[in-house]
Amino acid sequence: MLSFYFLCGVIFFFSGALSFCLKGSHFLMMLLSLEFITLSLYFTFYIYFYMFSCDYYFSMIFISMAVCEGAVGLSLLVSLVYSFSNDFFQSLSILW
Repeated sequence: MLSFYFLCGVIFFFSGALSFCLKGSHFLMMLLSLEFITLSLYFTFYIYFYMFSCDYYFSMIFISMAVCEGAVGLSLLVSLVYSFSNDFFQSLSILW
């Protein structure tokens, strides 16, 4: 049963990576895909640590880093919308 949950976490990771690659034109969709990838990794780590009876301190550090990543992403999104009035990557002349 636990290996099924582990497999679900891996499938969630790859579906998040696929949506990150396919929805690359909007910054908000990329942030949501990154958060989905982070959540699937957290779920997979939790199942892995539960299967091998390890401590959960790494999970706490990982989730705090994920929160910091989300906060930085949202601040970049607000800055992007404030500067260019949209969240398209095509409007940024620095990247192309």
